[in-house]
Amino acid sequence: MNERTLIKNVTLVNEGKILVADVLIAEGFIQQIGKIEVKPKHSVIDGTGKHLFPGIIDGQVHFRDPGLTHKGDLYTESKAAIAGGVTSFIDMPNTVPNILTVESLKEKFDIASKKSLANYSFFLGVNGDNIDEVIKMDTSQFIGVSDDGLYFTKKGNLLADNPEIMEKLFANCKSIIAIHSEKEEIVEKNEQAFKEKYGDDIPAKFHPVIRSTEGCYEATKRAIDLAKKYNARLHILHLTTEAETHLFRNDIPLKEKKITTEVSVHHLWFSDVDYERLGMLIKWNPAIKTKKDKEGLLKALLDDRIDLITTDHAPHTLEEKQQPYFQSMSGAPMVQHTLNCLLEFYKQGLISLEKIVEKMCHNPAILYSMTNRGFIREGYYADLTLVDLNNTWTVTKDNLLYKCGWSPLEGTAFQTKIEQTFVNGNLIYDHGLFKEDIFGMPIDFTTKEQQK
Repeated sequence: MNERTLIKNVTLVNEGKILVADVLIAEGFIQQIGKIEVKPKHSVIDGTGKHLFPGIIDGQVHFRDPGLTHKGDLYTESKAAIAGGVTSFIDMPNTVPNILTVESLKEKFDIASKKSLANYSFFLGVNGDNIDEVIKMDTSQFIGVSDDGLYFTKKGNLLADNPEIMEKLFANCKSIIAIHSEKEEIVEKNEQAFKEKYGDDIPAKFHPVIRSTEGCYEATKRAIDLAKKYNARLHILHLTTEAETHLFRNDIPLKEKKITTEVSVHHLWFSDVDYERLGMLIKWNPAIKTKKDKEGLLKALLDDRIDLITTDHAPHTLEEKQQPYFQSMSGAPMVQHTLNCLLEFYKQGLISLEKIVEKMCHNPAILYSMTNRGFIREGYYADLTLVDLNNTWTVTKDNLLYKCGWSPLEGTAFQTKIEQTFVNGNLIYDHGLFKEDIFGMPIDFTTKEQQK
């Protein structure tokens, strides 16, 4: 199944260093790094002038399987992910049914084993309906629990808006608790005010006013205070405001942090000026906010108050997006182009290659205690992405791989191109061609008990 592949003279970006070396892949793992002699049994790739990154680990996606597969599924979206250099992902619980039981979680793993080209794991959903069952479980068996997206199913499902449920969860949960942090009461009050003025057809530019900085900040601060009270392991998903960045620490290593956060790529790429051009296509929850927020998020990413970058990849059909404000679905597809977006920032001198790899590869593996992933190290899984940093191309409908068939990045010219992606040592993506008969693996991780 796995070939012995030798990548020669490639520029490695790994663990804060950039150096030219050879990499030998065998039996699914990185066997050797250094100066390696070519042997007859080697399949050789000339990496001269190219950069080799660890495979991107996306800690937050919505691949829509099961139940919402008209938007995307574990096959189509993992394929798009791999074309973007993403080799592993963690998927959220807001499918149909919501993933609220161990049985439904196992079913989702089973679906992935037959459909996902990338490595996979899944959050167990937690809300007001299943909280009592969740706290009885050995939650250390899960990579994490989350409420993200469950508010679409039923009002009152946001943990950040339910201090009593949060206290119960924080007091008992042994896994990472990843939450969507907005205060529903503030959002609803703002919605009502704009509805009185505009009816159902509220202009998209008011989305960040409705889903305001205040609504995000108050929810995040309260969640952090409760997590500190119970010494819980809290992760705030998709941070959107400069104000919130000051609630997080950068004076200790990630491994020692109990409270962490992430930024999703669209909150670094877009700002509120883009609503005029793209309208509901960039309607996300939490909302894309101001240029000041965008710049503050990047600053916090660079100084390590923000720990990782995710996509929050959330495909909807164009028809579902192009509706009046209250009917338009929140979220958009991003996973195929996240690395390109960050490399564009590198080209602009805003971030280093080493920092990109830290936030997209190393830190997700550290945060979720993943076994032998996220680094270019001998003995680690050969999840690798080969990139040409000098290859210009433009995003068009014709080169999109999302099942929904559209992207808010259409028309964007990128200066970098993902050329090849290895998953568990298999060359799954090779200059636009896919090997589609080899599936990814469930992501192994170390529980807190095993770490002791």
